[in-house]
Amino acid sequence: MLELRRVTAGYDPREPVLRDLTLTLEPGESVGLLGPSGCGKSTLARVAALLHEPYAGEVVLDGEPVRGWRHRAPRAQRTAFGVVFQQPRLSADPRLRLADLVAEPLRANGLDHAARVAELAERVGLGQDLLARRPHEVSDGQLQRACLARALTLRPRWLICDEMTAMLDASTTAALVAAVEAYRAETGAGLLAVGHDRVLLERWCDRIVEWEAGAGRG
Repeated sequence: MLELRRVTAGYDPREPVLRDLTLTLEPGESVGLLGPSGCGKSTLARVAALLHEPYAGEVVLDGEPVRGWRHRAPRAQRTAFGVVFQQPRLSADPRLRLADLVAEPLRANGLDHAARVAELAERVGLGQDLLARRPHEVSDGQLQRACLARALTLRPRWLICDEMTAMLDASTTAALVAAVEAYRAETGAGLLAVGHDRVLLERWCDRIVEWEAGAGRG
């Protein structure tokens, strides 16, 4: 179970974006977080993925409180999450070939990567010919496929998709959602999908948590 208990977080302690917020995800559950820009959805997603330390409250993973954030989080907790952000060009090193981008988490953990990269490329619909290219040589949709593959490399138990499809066309959106759902069906991973597209989230998720503008500020 993933629990956020009475979380207060933001980027200025004097004006938190989130205040006293609680959210629980059951194993295997898919939850959509729906709301307008600026309401704190992405901040909550980063807290849930152990990428942003809250000012108050706690994150509890499988009954164990999280004690560290980003690289200071215990490896077992840190690698339980796979994260895909809205803008792939801001989350991809422009110097890396897509094959190396997908392999980043594997290399960081000293794991063999060649076979896994090929497997993941096929899973997300990324042609093998594209793996030798760099981000500026592919489309946004192709780069986001690589970012999704990277998020899946360590077989995470929780996926955080923060506006993953906001910049993509309908066919690419459908392909990425299908890839996420195929992975979840195979592994039982839970999902927190952040977005402002109600129709997509209603089709994708088991339930939706809806925020209005300013709701995250309590």
